[in-house]
Amino acid sequence: QVQLVESGGGLVQPGGPLRLSCEASVTIDSIKDMGWYRRAPGKQRELVATITSDGRTEDADSVKGRFTISRTNAKNTVYLQMSRLTPEDTAVYFCNAEAGKYGLNYWGEGTLVTVSS
Repeated sequence: QVQLVESGGGLVQPGGPLRLSCEASVTIDSIKDMGWYRRAPGKQRELVATITSDGRTEDADSVKGRFTISRTNAKNTVYLQMSRLTPEDTAVYFCNAEAGKYGLNYWGEGTLVTVSS
């Protein structure tokens, strides 16, 4: 009943900006919290940022001050605005949403962000 579609990934030079988008398609379920996670090559998946339905946000220390998460509740879309990117930010970025009566988690398939010259 919930599908997440991500977009915006690609190749970007160090220091550059990039914005990721994730749209949640909902039939009868309602979206609660949303967030972004990432998995770098050879590393475990880690939390990047989260945002609640009323707009409260939390950022991981590794991206604080560089990444900004936001959302539009009407369209159930979450964004990740990234700036001052470094090669260490290279990873597959996943969108996550908590939805429904029981707050089940749903995941997108991921979008690759490559930071390289």
